[in-house]
Amino acid sequence: MASIDFYWDAASPYTYLAATQIGALVDRHKATLNWKPFLLGATFQATGNKMPAAIPAKGKYLFKDVKLWAAYYGEPLNWPQVFPVNSLLAQRAACAIGDERASDWALAAMRAYWVDGKDIGQTEVVETVLHEHGFDAPAVLKAVQAPAVKQQLRSNTEEAVARGVFGAPTFYIDDQMFWGNDRLPLMDVWLSGKLAA
Repeated sequence: MASIDFYWDAASPYTYLAATQIGALVDRHKATLNWKPFLLGATFQATGNKMPAAIPAKGKYLFKDVKLWAAYYGEPLNWPQVFPVNSLLAQRAACAIGDERASDWALAAMRAYWVDGKDIGQTEVVETVLHEHGFDAPAVLKAVQAPAVKQQLRSNTEEAVARGVFGAPTFYIDDQMFWGNDRLPLMDVWLSGKLAA
């Protein structure tokens, strides 16, 4: 059974897009999916990369491109007023929640931001989203302050950089890296055994 590591940050529109589709790919190949919350901004700093929106020509293209992908997938996407967003709290919440409901929180946080336009950098917003999706909001918000949870997010980010991650979403199938929402078709063929590096 294949195992896929998914490095994600709720602040990334392409990560949101990929997250809406990855479940079907995982089910099709009976794979396991490891949601790895990390900090995209810290990864940009560590690798010398920049978010596309920070480069005028790329930024102009980005706004149109994500809308095209959302339409292609049949998924809603509304560009949020707060962009970029500070995703630190949402990503720490992911670490506090852990693996059992990792996908539930990842999708809830990303839909809150990329569909509903909520500022997930604000504690009260994260608290509301947690509550709306059946999480114990007070317990999670307490846990995000724990040193072990903070360290988990740092460790995930350091691990991502060490593995060669420079943007989001990034997937690994064993040692093979796939970067970007548009790499899902390649992953599909790879998992079918019809493609090799």
